[in-house]
Amino acid sequence: MDATPLPVSADLQNGFGHEPTICAEHHPPRSRIRPRRRLHRRFHGRSQNPIYDLQLATERVAAAAEAAHASGFLLTARAENFLHGRPDLDDTIRRLQSFAKVGADALFAPGLSSLDAIRTLCASVSKPVNVVMGLPSGDFSVEGLAAVGVKRISVGASFARAALGALLRAAREVKEKGTFSYAADALPSAEVKLFLG
Repeated sequence: MDATPLPVSADLQNGFGHEPTICAEHHPPRSRIRPRRRLHRRFHGRSQNPIYDLQLATERVAAAAEAAHASGFLLTARAENFLHGRPDLDDTIRRLQSFAKVGADALFAPGLSSLDAIRTLCASVSKPVNVVMGLPSGDFSVEGLAAVGVKRISVGASFARAALGALLRAAREVKEKGTFSYAADALPSAEVKLFLG
């Protein structure tokens, strides 16, 4: 957090444990946070049986939110039904409403595949909604997402995956065709130097 004046986001996965008390432990003390700086922290379920029971999920968010707010952080809570084969919008909304009541500052339901579903979610909760782009589930515009009520858009690892995809396509072209047309889309060296300072 000392390396940049910009807000920092950290993905806490499932809070590094299942019990609410463990979720609350993973917040640095206020003394390490500069004034008016905020770290968005978010967490979600397990790899085995990834969707927590609603009551336990809510208790976990409550504990994390209390610890986050005491340390000057904002907490984004996720409902991952749609990522784990449970495309139940009503349950997703219930979960996010419950998380908002116990202190989540922002809400996140990755994997929604239609603007209608995102609009319904945004209209059903009292806190700002985040969506992630770069997943196969949706190809929306910033303008379209804002129009249905989205307040924050993240891209996850999709930029890195896009860069890796370009690298693999270039390597395959050279190996399989013996050509180098990929270079037409490459960033000029001078521009790379500007980015790297």
